[in-house]
Amino acid sequence: MTIPKEVKSIIEKLQNKGFEAYIVGGCVRDFLRGMEPEDWDVTTNAKPKEIQKIFPRSFYENRFLTVTVRTGSKNPKLEEIEVTTYRSEAKYTDKRHPDQVQFAKSIKEDLSRRDFTVNAIALAFKSKARSTKSKTISKSKITNFDIRHANFNIIDPYGGRKDLENKLIRAVGNAEDRFNEDALRMMRAVRFAVTLGDGWQIEPKTVEAIKKNAPWLQAISQERIRDELMKIIMSERASGGIDLLRELGLLQYIIPEIEEGYGVSQNKHHIYSCYEHYLRSLDYAAKQGFNKYVRLAALLHDVGKPKVKRGEGPDATFYNHEVVGAKMTARILERLRFSKKDIEKIAKLVRYHLFYYNVDEVTENSVRRLVRQVGPENMEELLQVRYCDRIGSGVPKAEPYKLRHLKYLIERISRDPISVRMLKVNGEDVMSQLGIKPGPKIGHILDILLGHVLNDPKKNKKDWLVKEMRHLGKLSDKELEKMSQKAREEREQLEMKRDQMTKQKYWVT
Repeated sequence: MTIPKEVKSIIEKLQNKGFEAYIVGGCVRDFLRGMEPEDWDVTTNAKPKEIQKIFPRSFYENRFLTVTVRTGSKNPKLEEIEVTTYRSEAKYTDKRHPDQVQFAKSIKEDLSRRDFTVNAIALAFKSKARSTKSKTISKSKITNFDIRHANFNIIDPYGGRKDLENKLIRAVGNAEDRFNEDALRMMRAVRFAVTLGDGWQIEPKTVEAIKKNAPWLQAISQERIRDELMKIIMSERASGGIDLLRELGLLQYIIPEIEEGYGVSQNKHHIYSCYEHYLRSLDYAAKQGFNKYVRLAALLHDVGKPKVKRGEGPDATFYNHEVVGAKMTARILERLRFSKKDIEKIAKLVRYHLFYYNVDEVTENSVRRLVRQVGPENMEELLQVRYCDRIGSGVPKAEPYKLRHLKYLIERISRDPISVRMLKVNGEDVMSQLGIKPGPKIGHILDILLGHVLNDPKKNKKDWLVKEMRHLGKLSDKELEKMSQKAREEREQLEMKRDQMTKQKYWVT
């Protein structure tokens, strides 16, 4: 891993003007882990106006002392780099935003306000242009100062590198203070634990602070909660993240309807409880890399079961749980401020996930009705939700024969049939060009023209077709009927061949 030249340039320009400048935050964490950062952030003791003077191609539109520098890079991740003045933050009355943002005096003071130790590490390039004052601050006030490379220094006053090595998410300083500043950090702890890789855990004292202060999450806006939740759900360890939210007491303030399924047994068709079924379905969706709609539908598809359960044991019933679940899903997503489009789509996947299909039992008309209800654009995702449901039930195969057969039938009824409607001319054109009245002759000519076009699609142009129909108009009715019959037989053979290829695609007979 190397530091991008755009980042180096910003650091060096600030240092050449006598300011301190460090790369800081999540990008340093990822850099030290050997992972490519999604973005790069710089912190400095220069004030916003001083930063803008050094970088004319920048803008400053916030109250958090952050100037966005435009680099001109062709790399989208490096087109804009945020440069923030050292800052300290006063009391957080609403547990969401600092009551006041103030300039901090040193990099250590700036790092002290950050959430977790692995995000409270700074990195600086060595430069002869750095002022004596800067060096004095770095060496005398940073207790955990360490040279890790010939070209840069690492500032780590809170033991973040050790926690990186041990894969621990630990709050900076007092965990309750950090969560009191911004209660969303409790969800961020979960998100980091599941997104940074296998083996990551939240440090015990930080865990206890989250459990104790979980109700603070209610002060956070639903939009921020939604965004953090989606980062967890879109991770490879999504199901582990949801379960960790439950263990820490946070899930009840996010989607309590999921927690209602905890310990609720099912029937002979399932070997897991409702809650475990939700997680296993989501886990399969995450492992398959399915999109956000399928992941959310997989998590919520049976959310209505605890509400409608009747009886216990192998014969327990959950009548209409898909209908109740779809309504609950819509309310959950509305509460979390999802878009209307997303709500409608995900609720629809939940509503129809229980579709019935058995080969030779369900007609093409039934399949057409399902496609109309769900929407052809949503059918693939509906089938993916069904796969997740099956795996989450403990069934070994996600795609049995009947689901493959359904995919075949959906493709078959969804594609345009081979017919004379494909032609650039119609019956009225034939009557107009040949001066004839309605009758069998028109159908014969169109069948013959379609045969020509199927053999050579380039002939499907009105000029060519009109010229050919004039030639056909000179033939006898008997000749036209014979040619038409041959064209229809060839078309049927082509349709059969196309259908056979579709069957082979889905391994059905």
